[in-house]
Amino acid sequence: MNPWRVLLTRPCDECALQAQALLEQGVFAASLPLLAIEPLADSDTQRQVLAELNRYNAVIVVSKPAARLALDRSPADLGQTSWFSVGAGTAAILEARGLTVTYPETGDDSEALLNLAQLRAALASPHPRVLIIRGEGGREALAEHLREQGATVEYLQLYRRSIPVYPPGALASRIASERLNALVVSSGQGFQHLHQLAGEQWSVIRTLPLFVPSPRVAALAREAGAVNVVDCRGASTSALLAALRTQAAPRS
Repeated sequence: MNPWRVLLTRPCDECALQAQALLEQGVFAASLPLLAIEPLADSDTQRQVLAELNRYNAVIVVSKPAARLALDRSPADLGQTSWFSVGAGTAAILEARGLTVTYPETGDDSEALLNLAQLRAALASPHPRVLIIRGEGGREALAEHLREQGATVEYLQLYRRSIPVYPPGALASRIASERLNALVVSSGQGFQHLHQLAGEQWSVIRTLPLFVPSPRVAALAREAGAVNVVDCRGASTSALLAALRTQAAPRS
């Protein structure tokens, strides 16, 4: 039996899918969603941007909710532009609409995306324009790096993330009742919500192995006092499983 017993914190639907995938690999996973997705109201501005995607040399979609909402609100003809995503899961949603999407084969994070030769080629034209489709906030480092390469960067924000309401002590209680020995977050905001929910118990919870998707989130967690941070270099289940195999599980 695999010794890892992990807590997943993605949005509810994604937690369920990841928990099942981990179970198939012998890893027990409990779910405590710490990100609730709230679509922003549809607007004329959103529709205009989505109707004029040909204005951009590259369109970058940073999450699954962003992909789903963009497709739901887009016209049938999405034009001819270069599509990119941070990870394979987001790409799969776009590809189901018939789009050709480029994404990092390893390390599904902003750093890996910026290293793609296809993205560099898209930025090689004079005065390149890039659209980042996302929720409110996030991926500021990605935009900063693109601007350093001479690109004009615009955002299309389609949703906001909020923390679900849980009673005090819910996180510590769940860890104890399920005998969990590791925590998993999929984004910087996910970690911030974890830290917030931990409250006074953070001094104990911070000692558990914490699996994060990128160096940026790893730095955020360490700054908050997390003791054992493991960078999976990606938010996918395969990246998490690979990271779990490199670590010795503590006693539950």
